[in-house]
Amino acid sequence: MNNISHPTGVGLGPRLVGGLVALMGLLMTIGGGWLAGVGGSWYYVIAGIAMLISGILFAGGRRSGAWLYALVFIGTFIWTAWESGLDYWRWVPRFDMVLVLGILMAATSTRLRAGFSRGAAFGTTAALLIVLAVCGALAFAPHGVTHPGQVPAAQSASLRTDTGDTQLADAPADGDWAAYGRDNAATRFSPLSQITPDNVGQLEQAFVYRTGDVLDHRWGAETTPLKVGDSVYLCSSRNIIISLDAASGKENWRYDPHVSEDAIPYTAACRGVTYYQVPQDRLGELGAAQATGDTSDSDTSTTVQPGQAQPAAATTANSQGAGASEGDAPFCSTRIFSPTLDGRIIAVDAETGKPCTDFGDNGQVDIKPNMGSTPDGYVSINSAPVIVHNVLVTGHQVLDGQRRFAPSGVIKGFDAVTGNLDWAWDAGRPDQSEPLTGDQTYVRGSPNMWTTAVGDNKLGLVYLPMANSAADYWSSSRTPAENAWASSMVAINVDTGLPTWHFQTSHKDVWDYDPGSQPTLIDFPTDHGNVPAVVMPTKQGGIYVFDRRDGTPLGGGTEERPVPQGGVEPEQRTATQPYSLYHTLQQPDLTPRDMWGLTPFDQMYCRIQFANASYKGMYTPPTSGQHWIEYTGYNGGSDWGSVAIDPSRGVLIANYNDMPNYNTLVPRAKADEYGWKPRDEQAEDRGGAEGAGDPQAGTPYAIDVNAGWRVPFTGMLCKEPPYGHIRAVDVKSGKTLWDRPLGTARANGPFGIRSGLPVNIGTPNNGGSAVTAGGLIFIAAATDDLIRAIDIETGETVWQAALPAGGQANPLVYEADGKEYLMIVATGHHFMQTPTGDYVIAYALPDNN
Repeated sequence: MNNISHPTGVGLGPRLVGGLVALMGLLMTIGGGWLAGVGGSWYYVIAGIAMLISGILFAGGRRSGAWLYALVFIGTFIWTAWESGLDYWRWVPRFDMVLVLGILMAATSTRLRAGFSRGAAFGTTAALLIVLAVCGALAFAPHGVTHPGQVPAAQSASLRTDTGDTQLADAPADGDWAAYGRDNAATRFSPLSQITPDNVGQLEQAFVYRTGDVLDHRWGAETTPLKVGDSVYLCSSRNIIISLDAASGKENWRYDPHVSEDAIPYTAACRGVTYYQVPQDRLGELGAAQATGDTSDSDTSTTVQPGQAQPAAATTANSQGAGASEGDAPFCSTRIFSPTLDGRIIAVDAETGKPCTDFGDNGQVDIKPNMGSTPDGYVSINSAPVIVHNVLVTGHQVLDGQRRFAPSGVIKGFDAVTGNLDWAWDAGRPDQSEPLTGDQTYVRGSPNMWTTAVGDNKLGLVYLPMANSAADYWSSSRTPAENAWASSMVAINVDTGLPTWHFQTSHKDVWDYDPGSQPTLIDFPTDHGNVPAVVMPTKQGGIYVFDRRDGTPLGGGTEERPVPQGGVEPEQRTATQPYSLYHTLQQPDLTPRDMWGLTPFDQMYCRIQFANASYKGMYTPPTSGQHWIEYTGYNGGSDWGSVAIDPSRGVLIANYNDMPNYNTLVPRAKADEYGWKPRDEQAEDRGGAEGAGDPQAGTPYAIDVNAGWRVPFTGMLCKEPPYGHIRAVDVKSGKTLWDRPLGTARANGPFGIRSGLPVNIGTPNNGGSAVTAGGLIFIAAATDDLIRAIDIETGETVWQAALPAGGQANPLVYEADGKEYLMIVATGHHFMQTPTGDYVIAYALPDNN
């Protein structure tokens, strides 16, 4: 290079750039020294010292500052390549700042005392700008996409199973979506094929309906409507039941059960309603009940509690706003059952929306009797009940994290015609199913079922994904029965209310690893022919397959593997935990290299946190006085959106999360100092993520969960992307066919700023998919507020549309007047930080297609 003398001294540019480099070097030195002191990488402190000296020299006009920075640049490149390989996202925080500072230094290097020539300076600057542009462009390239297998052709498999023939949902009409999972098998598969990968690009909005139920806190309805005949049926966040015309979206009727906002638990979710047709041989009971005036059961479980909203028919209104008197109440031969956040099941006539006074107490039953104290929000039904052999089976959410001895998780089975309580099964007393009476109380704090069950009318069994006992992160006070039945799949005989078999997916669960996914029923192919099976995904990422008749594991079975020991209850930790040998969505254990950020500083912060935490892999025991890393987190693997299965191809579609939690148990005295009290003792609901300062009263520790492990000053996640994926799995072999990140950064960014960038980073996601015979997967779920169509054969997005609110719900596909529709309920979700709304949106091909 030719020297250019600047007798007047150093230019302003080198001084500013040198000062900036020195400042960044100082911060790197401080943070890097801290990281090295806790056993982490020495790169940061070495590079920081070199940058500090380089910046000082450059600001002083010395060429040696530029040369020293060149060594930092080359060393960082070599170190990044060693740590990151070809993993693009790992390069971002390691190299972005060094590259940008290098550009600034090259651009101002002509202003040094013995400055570099313009040609050398500008040539270097141009070269580095090209590198920066290439690196930026690479962000838009696909990363983390794999395609190891070929997707089977349509009609190459036959996994559809026989669940009976007693209800429409056992074998829905092709154009219907008759149950939460479309059918009683919960496959989420539509046989419609009008919309295909070739024409899906022409999809356009057919209609939008607004429920009018918008929340500014704890929003997230998570609703999947039903479509039966000409009508769509859904519930809103506060359990308003609505019927729409399936072709136009015009409101037919609505019924408001008047649920108070005080009843909202963690989220105001109403995932769906249940359609039921009274069997012909029981229709006579309706007229008899009406004639005698006996429209309610004498059992206390159907009694409306004091202070609770009454189900008077005067609260019913059709689309014109006309009221209906109680004397107008119809015989409900077809019914919509809807759950409520305050612990009721409401029954309305599917045709009129009027309360079914022939069911329970004027059209409702209350599940809370014999549960003891049930403060507002502690007992809520979020999911659609399941009906098997005319028994309406419901679980409920028990508000997490508040008390060890919260209300019971008892499962109740009601006669779907009369509302009589047939049985009540409590995992705290698993050998009994007789309903309690008088002042008796079901076992407090026993495992509940907050998600959606699935039932088999042919076998007379209902399959319950059972949650954990109350106080998710402390186990010493649990009973042997709770330890045996919590976090399990339990098959209940609906005629007796007693278990037939069960399988536990997590022993002595202190990680909130309760299974949240609705199971799916299929005929599973084996070497000895098809077997009636139940498929069960879990939060840990394991996918289990069982013979649904007796619980025999299929698909390679299961095994117990050694897991980490220690923590605050070492005597409670089991030596092994169950793992599926069929398939897992679980990712490799975390390492310091997986820590991430937009700059070296937030990545360094996350590496320091990693080094300071207890982490021994999956099932790291909870600790106090030291954080522990839970990976996957409680929203990891498969959650309430569950999986979809195309039975004609033999392909399972699973979208899943890939995020850790950063947790610590907080001693009771410290939690008291923080003012962490059960919600019923608080002056107002504090909100926040689940587990973020939950008191767990009745145990020695409160719990503080950093869900997703976010950096507090940027809101970004500490683990490198992707954070969410979608995967196709061959059902017969359990092998991955393709996998790709799900969700772009368009609605995400640091400090909560929406970046607008269509970078497929793979975002957190909640809500599942629907698959069709047309070869498409429809899914919203991600935090980018898009609904998309994915080609099932390639995994590529072939259509997408922006939603006005977050799409954290499962879509449905149906037909009306010969046209195929895609529908999504977009209400957003407070936990996923997506915008709130009240939208029901339908899409269809144009009429001239």
